[in-house]
Amino acid sequence: MILVSSIRRRARAFALIALVASASALASGCAGNYALTRQSSISQGGATTVALYERVPSGVPLSWFEPSLASDRASLDRWRRAVGPPVFVAGGGPESRRSISELTVVSWNTAVGDADVVGFVRELRLTLPSRAPVVLLLQEVYRRGAGVPRTLAARSSFASRLGGAESGERTRQDIEDVADAMGMSLYYVPSMRNGSPLDSDEDRGNAILSDLPLNDLSAIELPFEQQRRVAVGASISGLSTRGTPWTLQVVSAHLDNMVGGRRLWVAGSEYARIRQARALVHHLAGSSPTLLAGDFNTWFGFADGAYTEIARAFPGLRPVDRRGTFHGLLRLDHVFFRLPTGWRAEYRRGDARFGSDHFPLIGTVQIR
Repeated sequence: MILVSSIRRRARAFALIALVASASALASGCAGNYALTRQSSISQGGATTVALYERVPSGVPLSWFEPSLASDRASLDRWRRAVGPPVFVAGGGPESRRSISELTVVSWNTAVGDADVVGFVRELRLTLPSRAPVVLLLQEVYRRGAGVPRTLAARSSFASRLGGAESGERTRQDIEDVADAMGMSLYYVPSMRNGSPLDSDEDRGNAILSDLPLNDLSAIELPFEQQRRVAVGASISGLSTRGTPWTLQVVSAHLDNMVGGRRLWVAGSEYARIRQARALVHHLAGSSPTLLAGDFNTWFGFADGAYTEIARAFPGLRPVDRRGTFHGLLRLDHVFFRLPTGWRAEYRRGDARFGSDHFPLIGTVQIR
């Protein structure tokens, strides 16, 4: 009996070791191959070719980055064929050359037009000093209209249509209409088509809205997992109250929430997010002041591998307000800072969702 018991204990130990080794192999395999490369041109929007080292349709320079892994690029290309081109609109907000001591930054998943962005910003401004600049880093915004292809090329890929579930079709807010209503600068890059051509004339993705002018535009295609994801980056600049010029890079990102059956759906999604997070960290490495925010779909909150991966690279600030952001239950949304010496930052969760299924995160950056 003693011999049998010993054999069973050893068998269980070997089984545990094998399970850990298998999980480790899965993690390293799913989370590797995350390098990005800069591209000079890319096909985006059916037959339309955007010269990405050159200019977006409005004439503003744009840098484009995509995964170096060939299989990622092949998958992303099928999704690119179904979306329209990037959008840039120069708003009429305050000039960047006036002195600024404080900047308000908001990160928010707007539920594909369900969120009342205009109403939220109007209410937010009531709590801020006069002419204090606001920058919105938004996820799941949508654009409708003729710029979105109505006829898709062969082997194009698109997502199921989202939006309109809570607010109704008549009150959904197109991102270009939002920017126009508030007079803010807009930079938008679609990640995926929002439904088939029979369902809609829409695409959806990430955007930056800003009272300050946007420069140094970049589009960052993340390693492909379940859907195409494109983070958007830009720089804002101004003068401190002492007249010193400053520049801050801001990035809005949205990681995959699920993966396919071959990677175990929810269980494997963490490794997929880690790979996408590593791509962002690698791309944004350096000493330049940076604010990275978005919906990182961290099912496991602050313990999620994607969160810890990014937090190691942005160690300057940890949240005090740790409440859930998705229906108040899960903490999917985060803000990360890399700021110059002397600058201060803090952020909190908003108390209302304004029609979205996510609460906004509201941050303050003190420029010193």
